Amino acid sequence: MVKAVWNGKVIAEAKKDEVILLEGNVYFPPEAVRREFLQKSDTHTTCPWKGEAGYYHVVVDGEINEDARFYTEPKEAAKVIKGYLAFWRGIEVVWDDENGGVWGCGYWNRWGSSAVYKLA
Repeated sequence: MVKAVWNGKVIAEAKKDEVILLEGNVYFPPEAVRREFLQKSDTHTTCPWKGEAGYYHVVVDGEINEDARFYTEPKEAAKVIKGYLAFWRGIEVVWDDENGGVWGCGYWNRWGSSAVYKLA
């Protein structure tokens, strides 16, 4: 399983074959995301090859983590991520590997700086 976790809460959870890895980001299918933790943002950005992105804030226990990204109408080259959500800015993405290990991926800034590390 792959999970997005912030402030001790699981924001999204999906099987490994349901997520999409793209440009260092893990995109979760819409049905895997716990919408009670999302608040619509007015932020929009444009990627030259993916198209216009919309954003949600992740809200847990009154704390806000900005900029969970999604593409409702991506360009043809990125159509595979249509409706999927990618998290960053401190939201930890962890997954189990076939050998029982747990891996994590942390994002620290809005430019997508990241690290992948073995947790267990």
